[in-house]
Amino acid sequence: MNNMSENSADYAIRKMGACRIPSPMPDLQFTEDHERVLLHSDPKDVNRFFREGNQPPAFEIAGPRSMIFFDPADLRCGIVTCGGICPGVNDVIRAIVLSLYHHYGIDKVFGFRFGYAGLSARPPHPPVELTPKRVDGIHLNGGTILGTSRGPQDIGEMVDTLQRMRIGILFAIGGDGTLRGLHAIADEIARRGLKISVIGVPKTIDNDIAYIEQSFGFETAVTASRTAIYSANIEATGAINGMGLVKLMGRHSGFIAAYATLANSDVNYCLIPEVRFSRDAFLSSLKERLLNKHHAVIVVAEGAGQELMEETGRRDASGNIRMGDIGVYLKTQIRQYFQETGMDFTLKYIDPGYTIRSMPANPHDSVFCLLLGHNAVHAGMAGRTDMVVGYWKNHFTHVPISLAASERKRIDPESRIWKNVLASTGQPAKML
Repeated sequence: MNNMSENSADYAIRKMGACRIPSPMPDLQFTEDHERVLLHSDPKDVNRFFREGNQPPAFEIAGPRSMIFFDPADLRCGIVTCGGICPGVNDVIRAIVLSLYHHYGIDKVFGFRFGYAGLSARPPHPPVELTPKRVDGIHLNGGTILGTSRGPQDIGEMVDTLQRMRIGILFAIGGDGTLRGLHAIADEIARRGLKISVIGVPKTIDNDIAYIEQSFGFETAVTASRTAIYSANIEATGAINGMGLVKLMGRHSGFIAAYATLANSDVNYCLIPEVRFSRDAFLSSLKERLLNKHHAVIVVAEGAGQELMEETGRRDASGNIRMGDIGVYLKTQIRQYFQETGMDFTLKYIDPGYTIRSMPANPHDSVFCLLLGHNAVHAGMAGRTDMVVGYWKNHFTHVPISLAASERKRIDPESRIWKNVLASTGQPAKML
C-alpha cells in the first residue's frame, strides 16, 4: 500500500450505541475500548505525530468486551458468504455459529444462501437455520455450505429482508466487492434508523485487502502451490531444455506467487502484476537461462502481463474486468519462440487454481479462521458496525469498511519481500 491514511479519524469505528449489558462470558480477559495497535511500528513515525500535536493512526483492538450492546436473549443473527470460494470459509461460518451459541447463548442463526442473492426479495433458496449440529465437521471440507454468488443486489431489498427476519447482526464473509456492498447496507440501515449491526470477515485468497496483513486461505494457497511447483521442477529437470510453467492466483497482487517462490527455491522466474515485463526481454532471458542451466521453472500470477494481451473490456457479474489468460499466452509465446530458434525443448504447463481454491484450510489457517470468527462475534455483540475484523502486527483489529475498501494491497517493487524474490530466483530485476 502506497497511500496509507494518516488521519486518525479514518480509523474510528461506527457504534450502535452505549453498551449497558454485562457480557455472559465468565472468567475472561476482556479487551478495553481504549486499547489500540499503532499503524506504524517505527518510533520515528509515531513521534512525528506527537511532535505535530496529533494522535498517531491506530486500530481498535478486537476482542470480547465486558459490557455488550445486544441482549442475547432476543437476538437473531445472519451469515452470508460472497465471491469466489477460498480455503477456510466453512471454518469461519462454524466459528461464528459456535461462538454465538456457546459464548453468548444465541441459538437463532440463519445462513443466507448463495451470496447477497439470498438476501434479495426473491432468493434462489430460503435461508437455512445454522445450529452447532448443522456446522459440525464442516471445517473439514472446502468451499462454503451456504453457497456463493457474485453481482450486486438491491440494497433496499436486502435491508428489508434483515428487518423482516428481525436480524440484529449480519456477518458477511467476502472480498472487497462484498465489503463495498456491506458498507452500502450499513448506510441504508443507518438512514432508516435501525439497530442492525453489519460485520465483515475479509475473504481474499490473494491477500490483497488493504490495512490487513494477512487474510485467511492465503497460507493454505501458498502451501498447496508447492505440489504444483515441485511437479513443474521435476518435469523441467527431467528433460534437456525443460521448462515448467505454473500459473497461480493473484489478479492484481502477486503475494501468492511471491511467497510460493520463496517457499520453493527451485523457481527461476516469478512474474507478478506489480512488475511489468516485456515478451522479448523475458524470452531472451529465458533462452540464456536454458543455454546455461538447461532447465527453468516459471511462476506467474494470473494478473501479470495483462498489457501484453488484447483487452477484452468484458466484465464479470461483480464488475471486475475479465483478464486475459497469461498462462496460456506465455505457453503459446514460449513454444513459438523456441520453435523459431530451432532449440530442442519441452514445456509443461500447470494451472492448479481451482484445485487450490476448493481445498480445506490447513491447520494454521483453521486457527486463524476460528479467531477471526470469534472476534467478529465479539465486535457485533459490542455494537460495532460497518467494519471488518483485521489483523495487524500480531493483533486482531477493527477496521472501518471504508478504510479497508479504499485501496488494494499490492507488492512494492522496492520492498524487501520483492528483493528477496529476485535474490531467490536470480531473474533480472527488469525485463523490459
